[in-house]
Amino acid sequence: MSFQAYLDAIETKSGKTPQQLLDEAHAKGFGLTTKAGVVAEWLRDDYGVGRGHAMAFCHVLKNGPMISDKHVGSTGAHRDTTTELRLDGVASRALPR
Repeated sequence: MSFQAYLDAIETKSGKTPQQLLDEAHAKGFGLTTKAGVVAEWLRDDYGVGRGHAMAFCHVLKNGPMISDKHVGSTGAHRDTTTELRLDGVASRALPR
C-alpha cells in the first residue's frame, strides 16, 4: 500500500481529509516532538485508525507532504506516483491544483 493509499484510507475511516486531521493534530499540540504512539492512540481512539495507517500519518505530521522517491515509479506494492502527497482529500483530486 502506498503512502497516498494509507492517507486515503484514513480519510475514508475518519471522514476527514488528511489536512483536516493535521489541523486537528496541531490544535491538540501534536508536532515534531510528539511520540508516534501518542498520535496513533489518538487516531485509534477517535477514529478507529490502525497502527500502520497511523504511522503513515505520523510521517506526514513530522515531515510534511513530501516523501522519499525510493518507491516512486517502482513496481512494488508500496509505490507512489509522486513524491508529493495530496492532503486535500480524495474528492479534490478531480480539481486542478
